Amino acid sequence: MRYSGMIGFAPTTNKGDDDIWSEEIEEHPYKGDIVKHSYSAQNGEKLTDDVQVNMQISIVANEFAYNFMHLIRYATWRGVKWKVTSVEPQYPRLLLSLGGVYNG
Repeated sequence: MRYSGMIGFAPTTNKGDDDIWSEEIEEHPYKGDIVKHSYSAQNGEKLTDDVQVNMQISIVANEFAYNFMHLIRYATWRGVKWKVTSVEPQYPRLLLSLGGVYNG
């Protein structure tokens, strides 16, 4: 299965002379393949269950993605931003493991 979507990177910025830094998301488009794909519901003490996706996306990475892979926060898929739980370099690709819905 093919993947095409936005990957959210979160560099930190300082907009003043103070010591307050914040993350500002930058989205970049990437293409690749969906390697693994399954869903599950996390039962908890909430009214509704949390949806988890157990998915791995292998994207064709450019220099920006390799230099800032530690700043990847989410990947969009089917209109939802999914939290990236780990990134594994596999040159010339990055293997992104996805978890729950991103709420950043």
